[in-house]
Amino acid sequence: MNHPHPISHRLFHILRHLDGWLLALMIAVLLLSSATVYSASGQSLPRLTGHFINIFVALMVLVVVANVPPHILARLGPPLYAIALLLLVVVAVAGEVRNGSRRWLNLGVGAFQPSEIMKVALPLMLAWWFQRREGLLKGKDYLLAAILVLLPFALILRQPDLGTALLIGASGFYLLFFAGLSWRVIGLLVVLAASSLPLVWHFMHDYQRQRILTLLNPEADPLGAGYHIIQSTIAIGSGGVFGKGWLHGTQTHLDFIPERTTDFVFAVFGEEFGLLGAVLLVALYLGIIARGFYIAAYAPSLFSRLMAATVSLNFFTYAFVNMGMVSGILPVVGVPLPLMSYGGTAMITLMIGFGILMSVATHKSLNKT
Repeated sequence: MNHPHPISHRLFHILRHLDGWLLALMIAVLLLSSATVYSASGQSLPRLTGHFINIFVALMVLVVVANVPPHILARLGPPLYAIALLLLVVVAVAGEVRNGSRRWLNLGVGAFQPSEIMKVALPLMLAWWFQRREGLLKGKDYLLAAILVLLPFALILRQPDLGTALLIGASGFYLLFFAGLSWRVIGLLVVLAASSLPLVWHFMHDYQRQRILTLLNPEADPLGAGYHIIQSTIAIGSGGVFGKGWLHGTQTHLDFIPERTTDFVFAVFGEEFGLLGAVLLVALYLGIIARGFYIAAYAPSLFSRLMAATVSLNFFTYAFVNMGMVSGILPVVGVPLPLMSYGGTAMITLMIGFGILMSVATHKSLNKT
């Protein structure tokens, strides 16, 4: 009797926890991303090499997370949340200041943003909590969950980092919603949020107010605050239906588009690949989101369902906010386009989420404790 080679058998055991449909859709977007980053960087091979390294490291992280069973991931929620919250407090006290914002911790060999850890830790913590209280949920359970959301939200908002704070808040809200938060409470929250807008405006920083005013009238300061929006919308519009062609974007290569490999990479993509390219990218994104919700629908436990649904809706939020920002329908908040923008930390955080999705999809027999 022939036995499989130990290495190949182990490799098969590792790779069988990858969801084929989700992986294929992600790789398709990453290929588009690599082509766009290469063009946006002025055909820089070092930049493209760095992008490939980021993708490789992030995919390795995805493989590791995908092989961790959901009930183990659930147990990681409370300690990871506590560590992330502690790091946010450390940032508030002794964080590194860049461009007027205290968001980074300097480790000597480099700096990182603890808010990125919280993007993963918060949904894990909330999903663990609701799984633990399954069948016993009362109003106080949702109240405690809301406090768990508000603590990191307030610390990140104080940095100040309004964009990340809103994304963290949205992630927490999604999980509360999927956990069964009543429509009456949701309606009350919407009313409270709307009525608090004047107060929020009063406490906003000047640059944050400027971003909102610029959204309403970017032409008021075309060479200053409105420059980003004006140039990105010109680039997208000039692409037309079919685009100007790969490596032939004039707005891109004449350096009109700012931050064109990171936050504004969609403007480069829209100019070079046009409306058809944008439709293709949106279709791939919708495919990823649909696959995520399919995984959530067939998840074997409350924790798995909550995590899969929240990760999928978070992905939608990141894509929608970035595309809306670059297209001039949302304020500029510094949110990268998922799987498209250059950047290591954001890519790794994203792949951790996809790893959780794949873990849920491929670990069907789950210990609920």
